Amino acid sequence: MRMRRHQWLRKTLSRAYYCTFSSSFPLKHVTQSNFESAVADLKTHLKAADFVAIDLEMTGVTSAPWRESMEFDRFDVKYLKVKDSAEKFAVIQLGVCPFRWDPLRLSFIAHPHNFFIFPRQEVPIDSSSYEFLCQTTSIDFLAKYHFDFNACIRQGVSYLSRGQEDEALRRLNLRYENELSEQARDVPLVSITDILFSERMKNRLREWRDGLLKDTSGGSQLEGSFLNDSNQQFQNIFYKMRPALSLNGFTSHQIRLIQSVTKKHFKDLASVRVEGESSCSQQLVVYTDSESDRDLLKKEVMDDYRRQAEMKIKAAIGFRHVIDLLSSEKKLIVGHNCFLDLAHIHSKFLGPLPLEAEEFVYSVNKCFPYIIDTKILLNTNNILKKRMKKSKTSLSSAFLSLCPQIAFASKESCNLTFSSSVKVELPPLFTFELCKCILSPTKEVSLMSSSWISGVKHEAGYDAFMTGCVFAQACNLLGIDFKLYSPSENLACNERLQKHANLLYLSWINGDIIDLSTGHRTAESLRCRDLKKSQTGILFENIVLIWGFPSKLKTSVIKDRISKVFGPTSVTSICRLDETAVLVQFSKLKLVADFLAVKETLERSNDAFSVLHPLSTILEGGNTCAASYETYKDICSSPISKLLFADQAEAVGIRWKTKLVERKEELETEEQDNFHEENAANTVSVYVEQN
Repeated sequence: MRMRRHQWLRKTLSRAYYCTFSSSFPLKHVTQSNFESAVADLKTHLKAADFVAIDLEMTGVTSAPWRESMEFDRFDVKYLKVKDSAEKFAVIQLGVCPFRWDPLRLSFIAHPHNFFIFPRQEVPIDSSSYEFLCQTTSIDFLAKYHFDFNACIRQGVSYLSRGQEDEALRRLNLRYENELSEQARDVPLVSITDILFSERMKNRLREWRDGLLKDTSGGSQLEGSFLNDSNQQFQNIFYKMRPALSLNGFTSHQIRLIQSVTKKHFKDLASVRVEGESSCSQQLVVYTDSESDRDLLKKEVMDDYRRQAEMKIKAAIGFRHVIDLLSSEKKLIVGHNCFLDLAHIHSKFLGPLPLEAEEFVYSVNKCFPYIIDTKILLNTNNILKKRMKKSKTSLSSAFLSLCPQIAFASKESCNLTFSSSVKVELPPLFTFELCKCILSPTKEVSLMSSSWISGVKHEAGYDAFMTGCVFAQACNLLGIDFKLYSPSENLACNERLQKHANLLYLSWINGDIIDLSTGHRTAESLRCRDLKKSQTGILFENIVLIWGFPSKLKTSVIKDRISKVFGPTSVTSICRLDETAVLVQFSKLKLVADFLAVKETLERSNDAFSVLHPLSTILEGGNTCAASYETYKDICSSPISKLLFADQAEAVGIRWKTKLVERKEELETEEQDNFHEENAANTVSVYVEQN
């Protein structure tokens, strides 16, 4: 029996070492309970890593249908839509998987970590609480793959961004200064109640102080009337080796009056506020030997308060420690279609996202100087495109195509062309814990006890592992010989990877790529497949935004009505945002101004010509608005997200129905208005004669 167990162990460990199973892949789940130890281990692995793969799971992607990436989205609009997504949705899982090349084993050692994250507000930064959106399709998708929502909400690691930490420290300093000024300010006695209360407190404090001075042993007087106070408002204690009174049950106004009395009438008493064990503030009146001792006490109290608050802020940093580690080590970061991932990392752990894409890429590049996106790698390199053939470049498809020996749990199932593929092994810790479980079946030892839990696809830690495996195999196919690889070499600087480094998809749909090193944008020149839609013919200055028209109106009808007025070739194409809005591209820039002018003229008129005009179908209802492309950008930049675009525009506060292109005051003359009216009437006359 024991022999069979050891044979099974040897076989299992062999499979584990070569990661030949995905359905029971060991994944280190990290929650609040094991966060500190996991970060300590991760720090060691990161220092030795050659690259680090990451992946995120979010609560959603788009806050409204029109916020999805569209064909007519300019680069700055695409960034604004990504920014909106990163700001509105939460990251609930983040996978970090360091990969280290082992020259002795001739394989990569992977250390997959799966962090559960939850934005718990542990330090009050402002009066509001954290809020985030959940997209039902995203939540349903995660549930389908058995995402543990209980672990996330109850045990997820919270965090402070660098910006939030700075704000918390700023508020701490402000509160520190306010406390000092509060102590220095006298409280005016504005009512008879305040006068009587202050006099009573003066007498009781004098009685207590005099009792201390008469009885140097601190015996009978300390156990006198204050201790036996029926309301328990005064309690005798010692604070920092000094006799003190703890004040309980007083209002904040009464506390200020007591502070004022203490300052005015007792040079040897000090009124201080200290933080209790339950983080509740406690008001004390402390006896001091001298004026200098009183000043020393106040300084000690304020220093203690500041030190405790700073420790609390540092403790609330939470998961950001992982991001700080990744940034400080300056390792090569590998992601798959990871522009949105990086936007989330910036928003959650660095600070608010900039308004412009150029500022964003500069900030990201400063924090992570070496990034490679495997989706770009697979789509822009001819060698990898040939290897992928017509396979999709999604992460799971790329993993199956490039790493079958890992994806399929059997070496026999591997294609012969992969006989020289790069090996990836599990961390030795897993094999050690697995060995303990098997050899000591009577002891309470399990994979759960070491946080090694079976991972599945679409868990962030496992997806990070898949991303790293895809990258390792891609490097092998590009001709990077890891057998000749030196641990001191920076893989990010390898000449075969240089032209792919720091390039990210701003939009996968349109193939727009942004260079994190320079901020320059380029259209992808090499694609894995032909796109049905291309932006090569899009001229954004020729685009008009139209919204608020009748919801039943079809795109073809809109094109037909505009073409009847401005000619059959006037409209190049139309992009539908939703049932309430479209983007119309005209063939000439002049037609943009003409369309807006005719629309405005028709809406000012109320005659038969206007009713018969082809554009009347679009203007029906009187709610149709139109403007140039820049208005579309302005609406997308708003943090508001209404389900329908027309509602969004109204919520943003756009009051006009037509915004003419470059309309200047000096051009708004009566002659110009007459010209537009005459032009509109002529188009109606021509239309009537033709029909």
